Amino acid sequence: MILFPAVDIKDGRCVRLEQGRADAVTVFGEDPAASAMHWVALGAEYLHIVDLDGAFSGSPRNFELVKRICAEAKIPVQLGGGVRDLATAKAYVEAGVTRLIIGTIALEQPELFAEICAALPGKVGVSLDAVDGRLKSRGWVTDAGLSVADVLPRIEAAGAAFIIYTDINRDGMQSGVNIPALTALCEATSLPVVAAGGVTNLQDLRNLAPLCAKGLEGAITGRAIYAGTLNFIDGLAFTKELRAG
Repeated sequence: MILFPAVDIKDGRCVRLEQGRADAVTVFGEDPAASAMHWVALGAEYLHIVDLDGAFSGSPRNFELVKRICAEAKIPVQLGGGVRDLATAKAYVEAGVTRLIIGTIALEQPELFAEICAALPGKVGVSLDAVDGRLKSRGWVTDAGLSVADVLPRIEAAGAAFIIYTDINRDGMQSGVNIPALTALCEATSLPVVAAGGVTNLQDLRNLAPLCAKGLEGAITGRAIYAGTLNFIDGLAFTKELRAG
């Protein structure tokens, strides 16, 4: 299991939202690059960055900042938010992003999504963000009118390399992970799955551990490591022990 520390960027600051709502913001740092390097210094193996401005606007808003983080971090970086065309996807990869997370395009423009996957094989994953099983797009503000089961076959066929599943009701709420939904997803797909939304403490990582045998690749944590309910070093140690067997 990989533990991904989240660095969410909004208005040039490192923030966390509650349930993806732009009006429910907690600021955890004025310099997202400094926040990223803090987790790197503690031993992070992979960073999870979200350009929230890009997610809401539909185009990159923090490109240079992301490029700077990639250069300074010297560990893999996955990025989501505002990646809605091939040119943007290629530019981010050239800027040092290891893999991209695409949500809106995967749901609304499947042919374009397949084109991006083909151009960047192995580097493009899908963000499936759900409320009560219904998927959201455009920064979680639009009901896509689809369920996970509706889109799985086509994103697999398009060449998606991984899936990030977020339970929006739990995101930023520190209410625990949705084990039933994640179990169903892992059993329904052969793609690696990353859990997001609700990781609150070490027990949540323990609860996720059995899913590693079903294809769970890792878990993203944001508010918990900033607020201190999950000690990041302890979480890293636990995930490394899992991998060691």
